Amino acid sequence: MAGMVAPATTAEPMNWAELYAKLTVAAVVFFVALEVAYFAVVGLPPIYEPAVDGSGYVLGRDFLNIWMGGRSVLGRGPQAWFDLEIYNAALRVMLGPNFPEHFWSYPPHLLLFTWPFGLMPYLPAYVLWCALGLAFYLLACPASVRQGKLLFLAAAPGVTVCIFFGQDGLFTAALLIGGLVNLDRRPILAGILFGILTVKPQLGLLLPIVLLLTGRWRVIISAVAMALMLAAATAWIFGFGIWNDFLEKVISQQAALLDHDSAGIMFALVSSAYSGARLVGLPEAAWAVQAAFSGFAVLAVIWTFWRRRDPDLSLALLVTATFLATPYVLNYDMVALGFVVALLRDRADNTAADHLLGLAVWTLPATMMLIALGNIPAAPLVLAAFAGRLLWRLSRQAGAQHEETPEASAAEEQPPEAQTPGEEPPETPAPVPTPA
Repeated sequence: MAGMVAPATTAEPMNWAELYAKLTVAAVVFFVALEVAYFAVVGLPPIYEPAVDGSGYVLGRDFLNIWMGGRSVLGRGPQAWFDLEIYNAALRVMLGPNFPEHFWSYPPHLLLFTWPFGLMPYLPAYVLWCALGLAFYLLACPASVRQGKLLFLAAAPGVTVCIFFGQDGLFTAALLIGGLVNLDRRPILAGILFGILTVKPQLGLLLPIVLLLTGRWRVIISAVAMALMLAAATAWIFGFGIWNDFLEKVISQQAALLDHDSAGIMFALVSSAYSGARLVGLPEAAWAVQAAFSGFAVLAVIWTFWRRRDPDLSLALLVTATFLATPYVLNYDMVALGFVVALLRDRADNTAADHLLGLAVWTLPATMMLIALGNIPAAPLVLAAFAGRLLWRLSRQAGAQHEETPEASAAEEQPPEAQTPGEEPPETPAPVPTPA
């Protein structure tokens, strides 16, 4: 009728919990479909020895290196595997003359933990490797984060990618997360876990900054002691020359692999700004781009941990900045980012932008490979956007606390406390040691 005004319509708010549930189901379907398709094409693998599949590789891909390293303890240790030609000659005797080139590029003290797998038949060893890795990862996540989100953590694309490649990302994520959530309550344990994390040192690149800024001397001492004990034990078992050979041969091989990947395969798997620049065809500027991202990551961590800020957002910023700071970290190392998204996804102060960025990070280990087909470096762009958003949220909180009360402003002057993520802070915060 004339003169009547139609009532205003308002869009219903997005049901984010439902979206997270649907994406979790989709991730489970993705994992199952990937495994079914693989075995449908290549058939069931043999139990005792690895065998070349239809793609020219073996089941578990890089787990072959873990298994071969374990087998080396029956001889003279892994030192011979540092030589690219010797290692690949040994692989081709077992798997045929056309087997693709592999690198044994792990710090030798990894064998102190992985040698039993080399004494087992290949297929059971691979299954046990994946099962233990998933169990350790889930147990490292606090109960408050696991509650209601266990499948979201376990089915994350980062977990699927890690299992497919047979890599150690589940174990290293457990070490990093376990150390971070135990900084206050079990500082010695946190230091021990960080010391073991030296098997993948790029994931602990920014930890010294945080530990020094927050005066966590017991964590520092226990981490250094653990790392030295592992290095000494490795030298005692395999000979003191093993570390010299590792530094001379393996480090140079990794640098060459990153710099001279003519097929561009590594640039699609490596999440760093350096590989992103190489992916878009900027080899001359790649290290300058990486330096800019690394500098941003370091400054972001210094600013975040200079004062006490929101513990969950601070932890998320640290983990995200770690992947921005290092030039050599792959998508199967990004399992810890799934924990970060699970940690933050139920916060009351999340906006649509926070949810969408979190989901972009959660799916990134898989989507970055697909997007790389178009020569687009998704990983550094998404991670930088996520880190920037975290900094913005932290700065807004700091500003709001400063305006509210003088007491809140004074509290900001204290070093941050790494309370267990997802839990409420104690009524009377425990004192944090200050630098002597």
